Amino acid sequence: MLIHLKRINPFEFRPPILSSLKLFSTLLQNPSPHPKTQTQNPTKTLTKPQLKALVLSQYSHGYFSDLLSNVIALPHVLLTACQNLTTPQPNNALNSPDSQSLLDSVSRRFDIEEMGRELCEDRFDVEGCCVTMVPSRKKGENLVLPNLKLKVLIEAIRMVLEIVYDERFLTFSYGGRVGMGRHTAIRYLKNSVENPSWWFSVTFDREKFDDRDVNKLCLFIEEKIKDGFFIGIIKRLFECEVVGIELGGCYLGRGFPQESGLSSILINIYFNGFDKEIQDMRLWKSQENPKFESEELVSMSHMFYKPVKIFVVRYLDEILVITSGSKMLTMDLKNWALKYLEGSLELKVDRMKTAIHSAVSENISFLGMELQAIPPSVLHPPMTEKAMRARKKYLRQKEVRALELKNARERNRKKLGMKILQHVFKKSKQSDGFKFEFQIENEVREIFTTWADEVVQNFLGSLEERWEWHRKLTAGDFLSLRHIRDQLPQELVDAYDKFQEQVDKYLSPVQARKALEKEERRAEEEEERKYAKRTVDDLTRLCVKVDAPIELVRKAVKMAGFTNSMGRPRPIKLLIALEDTDIIKWYAGVGRRWLDFFCCCHNFKMVKIVVTYHLRFSCILTLAEKNESTKLEAIKHYTKDLKVSDLNGNEEVYFPTEREVKMMGDQNLLDPRPVDGALSLALIRLAYDEPSYSCIAHFCDRMDIVFYRVRLLQNRLNVNPSVEEKWVSGMGAIHESLNRKCLPLCSDHINDLYTGKITLQDIDCTSFVDVD
Repeated sequence: MLIHLKRINPFEFRPPILSSLKLFSTLLQNPSPHPKTQTQNPTKTLTKPQLKALVLSQYSHGYFSDLLSNVIALPHVLLTACQNLTTPQPNNALNSPDSQSLLDSVSRRFDIEEMGRELCEDRFDVEGCCVTMVPSRKKGENLVLPNLKLKVLIEAIRMVLEIVYDERFLTFSYGGRVGMGRHTAIRYLKNSVENPSWWFSVTFDREKFDDRDVNKLCLFIEEKIKDGFFIGIIKRLFECEVVGIELGGCYLGRGFPQESGLSSILINIYFNGFDKEIQDMRLWKSQENPKFESEELVSMSHMFYKPVKIFVVRYLDEILVITSGSKMLTMDLKNWALKYLEGSLELKVDRMKTAIHSAVSENISFLGMELQAIPPSVLHPPMTEKAMRARKKYLRQKEVRALELKNARERNRKKLGMKILQHVFKKSKQSDGFKFEFQIENEVREIFTTWADEVVQNFLGSLEERWEWHRKLTAGDFLSLRHIRDQLPQELVDAYDKFQEQVDKYLSPVQARKALEKEERRAEEEEERKYAKRTVDDLTRLCVKVDAPIELVRKAVKMAGFTNSMGRPRPIKLLIALEDTDIIKWYAGVGRRWLDFFCCCHNFKMVKIVVTYHLRFSCILTLAEKNESTKLEAIKHYTKDLKVSDLNGNEEVYFPTEREVKMMGDQNLLDPRPVDGALSLALIRLAYDEPSYSCIAHFCDRMDIVFYRVRLLQNRLNVNPSVEEKWVSGMGAIHESLNRKCLPLCSDHINDLYTGKITLQDIDCTSFVDVD
């Protein structure tokens, strides 16, 4: 349902679009010499350096100006925003950045040049591009979503703000930035934080930004951007509620449709002043620590130097502060942070949850994971006695196999050599000589030379055989007696001495035995050094261990219906209406989201068990329930890897195989999506054929669509996600207004939506269809 509100026009003058086109023409590779020919050039997308150069051209005297009219309103910038919103498809021309098909697809929906003129002349109707989604419950809240045209404007604003602010954000500011996601923050905690003693996380009361917060945000933006029209469009977006920020909630960075594309970067702008203040405090505390040269630290090797440090990580509205000092320092830091947040930023902080915890004895929840300070040996434990015995057994078996191969190789060579000699002797007896059409003496000589070298190397590698031959060639020889040597010719004595020198040089095992003993002694010393270092590190160092909240994962598994009250897998009857392939894709999307999100955790093995056992067998039971078969018959048909065949008979695997799950580890992902969106969403296929609709994914023109009805988990369970006792703590939920809405989607995008490659943010939810 579209609601057209009265448009407020506080601005009276806007520069014409011709000036912005002239400005941008200098950035093209083939600039037009006359303004008249500018419109003849096709509109193309911009690369990131070109867009950055365009934005920086508006920088003067420490401020950015005229960004809306001279940058955002340009058709090239708007088309680049359309490209960012487009979900790439295989074998699709839209993957190329300068594709004409993208412009054609956009032109079917709205005129991008007319949209630029509307922005320049302040005729763009923000209110008319908003759609109000009414919830199914009477007490539910309405949700205002932007249509595709307004999404393009929001993405263009986000791109400009990213260029202006991204390099000005501090290094510990994560979320909403390229290459600065959840796993990047977790890697920083695991690799850079040392000896944490106390920490606390700042928790905000759940409250939306009101006019006071929006005005303060606009004041922060005006510190770098002097453009009243740009600030005005941001205020209008907040007034229409199409862009909103709710601190303390569980929807930021999760791909939910209620989250705007501008929310993340606006939160970073709002907290940027807090980040700078706490960074100055960190530098001040670092300068207070005494400075030591490397030579002084070496001379004080019997002492351990632990400087007092402050570590801060902020992911959007989640703030974690860690100190390696005293509790009084942490309390002062906490009081200062709360004073700044509640005073300067005028935010409401939950003081009960913002409590100081001991890093050693208490864990803390951050980014959906549990953190605790532990000795290094817990993360990298030494080999147990059982593992050492197993390794020794494996090495012995390896030596036995190598000896068996050696004996077999020698036996085969002996047989082959005897056959060659018998053949040569037989031929020499039957004829006067050998007559060959080609010469093979060099090849045979090379083969025997190789064999001889290998035999010699194997012989020299055995200390026992060298010792035995050296004893036989040096002991009891009468030529070593002086009165015998005097009676013999000098040439014979010299030849004997040279022979003894060669025997000592090649067969004497003394040097080899000394080298072997030296190597064994070095290995023992290295093991003792490692043990001493490990012991000292356990007594003097602490590092951060990251664990997945297994109890919450099990609660989510039970709440979603994967397991029964006994914790055993069970079928989900709601999914029986789907095709077999779609059922497997839905389970695969949930499983892969869990594996990708928790792959950096120390107890990742427990998450693997949940996916490998509970989800896999719940999927098998659902397929068996749908096809009215037993579990064994379903396993026999689909196998445990849940293989399905396409129309051409080729086998496809969507669910992670058992071997794949077993080999998974820390994949160094940047910002994986949590499982919330995939777990709480079920898309049920409808038997409804209406060819007049196209796929509602961003700028997808495919007409071969299928209608799917949205079924949300909280509505099926009749549970309010804001009540933590009935919901999973820290787990978000899609807005209830989308429940039972029908979405026309093509086969490619429904596949990406099932498997988690795209989210509801990547489709135009305002183009839903009412189907009874």
